[in-house]
Amino acid sequence: MKSRLITVAAIQMHSRDWNLEANIDRAMGLIRQAAASGANLVVCPELFMNPYFCIDENSEHFDLAEPLECNEKLSRFGRLAGELGIVLPVGFFERAGNAFYNSLVMFDADGSRLGVYRKTHIPDNPGYSEKYYFNPGDTGFKVWSTKFGRIGVGICWDQWFPESARSMALMGAEILCYPTIIGSNPARPDSDCSDHWQRTMQGHAAANALPLICANRIGTETGKGNIAHRPLEVTFHGRSFIADATGGKIAEAGRENESILLHTFDLDECRHFREEWGFFRDRRPSMYGTIGTCDGSSPGN
Repeated sequence: MKSRLITVAAIQMHSRDWNLEANIDRAMGLIRQAAASGANLVVCPELFMNPYFCIDENSEHFDLAEPLECNEKLSRFGRLAGELGIVLPVGFFERAGNAFYNSLVMFDADGSRLGVYRKTHIPDNPGYSEKYYFNPGDTGFKVWSTKFGRIGVGICWDQWFPESARSMALMGAEILCYPTIIGSNPARPDSDCSDHWQRTMQGHAAANALPLICANRIGTETGKGNIAHRPLEVTFHGRSFIADATGGKIAEAGRENESILLHTFDLDECRHFREEWGFFRDRRPSMYGTIGTCDGSSPGN
């Protein structure tokens, strides 16, 4: 029987240019390099077309949002996916009527648009003021059937919640992808959460017996501030990585350099491994009612 092989790539890059074309050109060049190295699925960081405007609250940044339809930037990446024959999730700042979302479009290897995912979990921490800009996503979690397998994608803060990964696994995901922006905490400049961040996702891979790709940005960016607050500064962790179905890291980038990580998985081999462990055979959904509550009480109480 022929193996179902997929070569995945995680792109690590900076996106600090307010000339957005520079960010787009940089991303396209790295995507081309990944495809030339054999990648079938390429994951770029969250909101890679923009500087990270959420460092502070500034109403001018709403002008960066664009609609899903008739979006030439997205169309360019769709054409690139079709040209290179790759699966390509692309994040963008979406305007939908009077709502704003941190969104992602999935392009299949023929360049067709498979759908959109809107980030479910929205953080609000110093240097990461996303609740000011984004409505909570309303699409539910998404898993797409692509030319190279069933791909589930969460966006950054989603990666801290085991419910996100488990939901995508139950929906048939064969690979989990997390486009990410994570770095220093301006309120605690001596802290470094990058090990915690990686271990959380490694746990998702291990608990669901699924390969996982995480793509983060690099560099230091400074907010524009506003009349009430001085500008904040964030240095992003880098450390993009790929984990196997046991949660083990099999490729990892450094903290400061643009990088392309590559690895090839046999999806049938991963499926057999998942079946042998019996995680999904031995689940007891009827016993997990507290997961559907905020305070851990019994449902209905």
